[in-house]
Amino acid sequence: MNIRLYNAKILTMEKDRPVFDGEVWVKNERIVYVAEEAELESEWDRDIPRIVWDIEIDCKGNLLMPGFKNAHTHSGMTFLRSFADDVPLQKWLNEKVFPMEAKLSGEDIYHLTKLAVLEYVTSGITSIFDMYLTPDTAAEACLDTGMRCVLVSGLNNFSSSLEQVEAEYLKWNRKNSLISYQLGFHAEYTCSKELLWDICQLAHKYHAPIYTHLAETQTEVEQCRERYGITPAVFLDSLGMFEYGGGCYHCVHMTQEDMDVFRRRRLYVITNPASNLKLASGIAPIAQFQKRKIPVAIGTDGPASNNCLDMFREMFLVSGLSKVLENDASSLDAMDVLRMATVNGAKAMRLNRSDVLAKGKYADLIMIDLNQPNMQPLHNIPKNLVYSGSKSNVCMTMINGKILYYKGEFNVGESPERIYQNCNEIVKRLLSQ
Repeated sequence: MNIRLYNAKILTMEKDRPVFDGEVWVKNERIVYVAEEAELESEWDRDIPRIVWDIEIDCKGNLLMPGFKNAHTHSGMTFLRSFADDVPLQKWLNEKVFPMEAKLSGEDIYHLTKLAVLEYVTSGITSIFDMYLTPDTAAEACLDTGMRCVLVSGLNNFSSSLEQVEAEYLKWNRKNSLISYQLGFHAEYTCSKELLWDICQLAHKYHAPIYTHLAETQTEVEQCRERYGITPAVFLDSLGMFEYGGGCYHCVHMTQEDMDVFRRRRLYVITNPASNLKLASGIAPIAQFQKRKIPVAIGTDGPASNNCLDMFREMFLVSGLSKVLENDASSLDAMDVLRMATVNGAKAMRLNRSDVLAKGKYADLIMIDLNQPNMQPLHNIPKNLVYSGSKSNVCMTMINGKILYYKGEFNVGESPERIYQNCNEIVKRLLSQ
């Protein structure tokens, strides 16, 4: 499929490259050309081969940019949206979430993940880092809809097994342009020391990074100190858990020693501000991470704790909360936040071919409608995206060279109405059990 996107403003997210007017060409799953108008005029007759286009889209001055990377989510939890609200985290988990999750089947998670995909593409999200109970069925849902997904194991004392995780790791890291798999575990507090040691050995076997929830609440940190005398980050590092890098979700309650571990091990912080606010977990010290050159990516967390899979809201919160926490309106620049939501997310997820718009990269891109009141005037487009942008500005989402969402219409292999029906039937059944 040859697709030409022309008459566009383009933000490639390449370092120090500003917005320019030009075109993006796509062949199958790859970007084959990104050029400014001046380059096109000089090269058109001499260097550019004639192409028969399957699709030509006049962008009408709207913005093309890399899609957002949702670097932490639990897609299958759509069934708990607005069901488990307004309670503290531990009560939320133990009294609301875990009992309902125990009733889920893999087929349920397949359909519930499809619902999340609909929301992702309307929010301009082109990749997800998904941790949930049945990775195989979540992967199948993403394959069937066209969503790029990095699976991460949520192994703990109560679900999955080390053998299952290793089998999934090998299965989904075979050559596949949409699905990959990273090693992980749910959290220090849901895993025995013996299990954590076994996970660590698996990471060493494959020279693989590790990902986990970490320092989400003060209670979590205090209980780890009671068990081991040190914080979760320091304890896990003492096992050799992060020898090959990785990242941690939340990272709200971090000590200087924890940050030293992250800097030394080249770990990514994956912040989830809306979820942390809603569960009263706290505010992550993003500006402090930046000062220590600890890379930060952004996730929404799951639709039970957020409840909205909206990267625009996350970006605004990352910036605004940092300014309040530091008592400094200049503590975090909007361009840095936009980089967290795109380039840094791709690198945290090991998606190095989906980070920027450039020749040879995967065609994971979105179009932003600039012809709406919240985007005008165009003083600074990146700042508009972070401070005034909305998912209503997303008019196209392309993943792997396929347009999954365009001007309110979905192209995910199944009608939205059918997906809604399936999910509501699942919820009805679960509530009756």
